[in-house]
Amino acid sequence: MKLLLIEDEKPLSDALCQILSKKRWEVAAAYDGEQGLDEALTGIYDMILLDIMLPKLDGLSLLRQLRAASVSTPVLLLTAKGEVGDKVLGLDSGADDYLAKPFATEELLARIRAMTRRYGEIIPDSILRAGDLALDLSNYTLECDGQSVQLTNKEFEIMKQFFLRLHGIVNKEELLTKLWGFENAAAGNNLEVYISFLRKKMAYLGSHMRIACIRSVGYRLEEPPCSAN
Repeated sequence: MKLLLIEDEKPLSDALCQILSKKRWEVAAAYDGEQGLDEALTGIYDMILLDIMLPKLDGLSLLRQLRAASVSTPVLLLTAKGEVGDKVLGLDSGADDYLAKPFATEELLARIRAMTRRYGEIIPDSILRAGDLALDLSNYTLECDGQSVQLTNKEFEIMKQFFLRLHGIVNKEELLTKLWGFENAAAGNNLEVYISFLRKKMAYLGSHMRIACIRSVGYRLEEPPCSAN
């Protein structure tokens, strides 16, 4: 999962980035409202953690501009303003949830999990299955018939998209944007490399599943039809 943290207090930002990274989430940090808005408008993030008191552009103004631009990325407001009126204003400005500072790390993580479940990024079960393969969401492993291999962050994100859209096509441009934030020849080559890595790991596990290339469109995780006798 790709998170954007917009927080101007660098020590707090660094601490939160470290905590979130330990959960195997990919985190990008912005330290003022203008930089945060530029990042958020890309639409590549699965969730945004947004402070209200920011230099250059305050969090609520940022949020309103984001929603006006039809960017629907879930936003969790982080702020020292904890009065009911402040919460209502934040939610009415387009936030999805609100957490007042200071907050416990456990509560922050719980709210992130709850929001991502709500928006379909995290599946309630910790293991996804496709044919003879299983993808463990808790430890980034791919399993088949009692054997398992460890996946890197990007391998995991690619494979998760295949599992979530089993038998459906995963668009190449969408994968590029989700993993690298842009589409160009270099990123396209990188994607091909990761697909090759995944195919090798599936072969090592002895899986019958395959990653099929749909020319000019994307990829699909599928099980080849049985050969005729």
